[in-house]
Amino acid sequence: MDVLPIPAPPLAVPYAGETVWLLPERALWWPAQRVLWIADLHLGKAASYRALGQPVPGGTTRENLARISALVRHYQPAQLVFLGDFLHAAQARTASVLAALAGWRDLHPALDCTLVRGNHDSRAGDPPASLGIRVVDEPWLIGPFAACHHPQPHASHSVIAGHLHPALSLRGRGHERLRLPCFCLEPGLAILPAFGEFTGGWLLPPQPGRRLYPVGGQAVWQLPET
Repeated sequence: MDVLPIPAPPLAVPYAGETVWLLPERALWWPAQRVLWIADLHLGKAASYRALGQPVPGGTTRENLARISALVRHYQPAQLVFLGDFLHAAQARTASVLAALAGWRDLHPALDCTLVRGNHDSRAGDPPASLGIRVVDEPWLIGPFAACHHPQPHASHSVIAGHLHPALSLRGRGHERLRLPCFCLEPGLAILPAFGEFTGGWLLPPQPGRRLYPVGGQAVWQLPET
C-alpha cells in the first residue's frame, strides 16, 4: 500500500464573504461546505509527449492522483470540483492512464466529483463515464461562486478559475530569480495554480488590487499588495 503524503498547513484568506484555504498542494479548500477545488490536472500529459516521441519521464499520473487522494483522506470533502483540463489530450487516454484513474476512483467511490470543461477537455474528451464524474460547462454556480476554467467576470457570483497556470518570479539580492506557482485573488476572481505536475506556468504581472500567494517549501504566503 502506498504511503500518502501528509498535507501541509494551509493559508486561510477571505474571498466572496467566505473563508477559503489556499493549500500548499496547489488546491483550494472551502471549509464551510467542504468543497475541494483543483485546477488544470492535465492527466496523461507526459504520455501525450511520449506518443510524439519525446523522451519525458513517466509516473506523473499516479503521482498526481496520489496527491489528490492524500487531500481527500485528510479533508474528507463532500465535493471535489475540477476546474477544467482534466485530461491533457486524446493521446492521454492510454491503458495505463485509464487504469490509474479507475484505481483512484475505486479508492473514493462515494466522492461527489464535478468537472467544469476546459479547453483541453474539448480535445481530450470527457472522462470515462465509468468514473462517475459529473461534467458541466462553465460557469457552474455553487454557493457564492461561479466555477470556471477560464478567468472571466460574472454578473452575480465570484469566479474561481484556472487555465492560466499562474506563477511569479522572485528576485534575490544577488540578482538570482526564483519562479514559483501562485494563487491570484482579485475582486470577484480567484485563479488557482495548476495542480498537475509537468504543466509549466505563466508569469502574472503585479497590478493594483491583485493579491499573489506564492507556493513553495510546503507553504503558501502572501506578497504585499501593489
